[in-house]
Amino acid sequence: MSTKFWQKLEGLNKWRMKKISNRNFLIILAALVGIIGGVAASVLKGMTHFIASALQDDVEWHYKYSFYLIFPLIGILLSVLYIRKFLKGKNFEHGITPIIYAISRRSSKIEAHNVYSQIVTSAITVGFGGSCGLEAPIAYSGSAIGSNVARFFGLQYKEITMLLACGAAAGISGAFNSPVAGMIFAIEILLPEFSIPAFIPLLLSAALASVVSKILYSEPLFHIATSDWEVAALLFYILLAILIGLYTIYFAKISVVVKDWFAKIKNPYSKVWISGVSLGLMIFIFPALYGEGYLTIQQLLDGRFDSIVKNSLFAQYKDIGWIIVGYTVLTIFGKSFAALFTLNGGGNGGVFGPSLVMGGLMGFAFAYGMNLTGVVTLNIPNFVMAGMAAALAGIMHAPLTSIFLIAEITGGYTLMVPLMLVSSISYLINRGALKHSIYTKVLADSGDLLSYEDKDRSVLSMMKLRYVLETNFVILRPTETPVDRKHDIIHSKRNIFPVVDDKGKFLGVLYIEYLLSILLGEEEGMDKTFEKLVQKPNDIIKGDENMEIVMAKMNRDDVWILPVVDHEDHYLGFVSKSSVFNKYRALLMRQGQYLE
Repeated sequence: MSTKFWQKLEGLNKWRMKKISNRNFLIILAALVGIIGGVAASVLKGMTHFIASALQDDVEWHYKYSFYLIFPLIGILLSVLYIRKFLKGKNFEHGITPIIYAISRRSSKIEAHNVYSQIVTSAITVGFGGSCGLEAPIAYSGSAIGSNVARFFGLQYKEITMLLACGAAAGISGAFNSPVAGMIFAIEILLPEFSIPAFIPLLLSAALASVVSKILYSEPLFHIATSDWEVAALLFYILLAILIGLYTIYFAKISVVVKDWFAKIKNPYSKVWISGVSLGLMIFIFPALYGEGYLTIQQLLDGRFDSIVKNSLFAQYKDIGWIIVGYTVLTIFGKSFAALFTLNGGGNGGVFGPSLVMGGLMGFAFAYGMNLTGVVTLNIPNFVMAGMAAALAGIMHAPLTSIFLIAEITGGYTLMVPLMLVSSISYLINRGALKHSIYTKVLADSGDLLSYEDKDRSVLSMMKLRYVLETNFVILRPTETPVDRKHDIIHSKRNIFPVVDDKGKFLGVLYIEYLLSILLGEEEGMDKTFEKLVQKPNDIIKGDENMEIVMAKMNRDDVWILPVVDHEDHYLGFVSKSSVFNKYRALLMRQGQYLE
């Protein structure tokens, strides 16, 4: 039954390749990915909110302080158990960074289990109070949908990459009901170099995902009636953007510190306990840190400015304005640590959502504080939305995504000019201090980031050493002599010979010129073993080194070919400039086709 099904499917795919061009078929698959992505986004939102409401709505508030101490711990623990017990031997990562890495170094291939694993683990993490967002997991799940659909139909790299981006766009669109932001997110973050035809499949996927999401889960993220902005407030928008831009630099740096600190903890369950208990204590003091935090933002947009301290230990001070401002500022810094502890402790989520919450709280604290001075009266909801856009633009290095996302999810197109202003300023401040975003820094440090500003470097980063490794060389043993291998040496098509012992250890090289001179009697050594004749190569390439390092070694010594070994010095083969240049040309052609 199964064999017949796959045979029929293969026959159908062959018929499709004859009758339908890849470009037209890509549109059909983009629509399919959009629909599935919309369903996935709806399932994720539904699962998360079901878990959250089951834990909160049926519990009297008097007991919730104590429950806050254990809910996040339980959520992170369940997420870790799922990964370790149900995904044995499978690679599991979270965030946007692995998606970018898949495009750069894995030919856009993402393991199929991410379609559902990202949904399950993030719903558990956030539903139980983990202080992170659902956007990165649904983008990851959508990317996995697009990648695996493309691979299922045997498409090439350019089509796989496009459908991967379509899946990410569908995920963001379905999560926020924001098709334009979903499309721009895919372009800004995943497809930094694109052409106009790329818009069509992205538009289709994002639009259909939004439609499906509205049908299955119609509740909008925010409810707000926007009002126009005032020119007199322009200076204050600029000041807010500068503050948030500086804060995004702090957040990027503290994220590295927290990640390195958790990396030193080897036991995964120790990470769970440390992050879970710490998060529970933070939520006990700052209840707004529970879950995504969007509920608090919605209350601020509704004008309930005392909601930030309501139901907290400081509820009795809700009528003192400056206490509210100070408490909000502490909540902002608490949110940064709560999100990072959740993610590094074993929970699944992203910094997309926390960025919005931190930005919204900063916008509120700034505008509310300015109003308390009596010097000016600012529209607080407008500044909350502007703060969300500024934080997202600075942290993600995606100003266009932030502008259209906030405009779409809040219906605030009347604020387009302030959104453009704060997003640009925050982005420029962060980019001025940090070349790479929080998503791309790790990849840039490891040399795995595609950069279209440096075409040579980006193409080399796409190249894998194993694809240019040459192994058709005559191997000489250390106990043999030139006379023993005379026939093989004379008839070899290569001018270099590796000397390798019986255990596979690489000892050195011998060149054809030297060996021929010995065989012709011009040099001594006819009866000497290769162990005595062997020469040390100019350099050695390790099997896991990237191509930038390989080319740097070749150029440094002006050599055309170098031996490749593993970390135990076992011989693997040779890499030559000829093979590298041939692969380089092929990758350039593939990039050119991708951008058509």
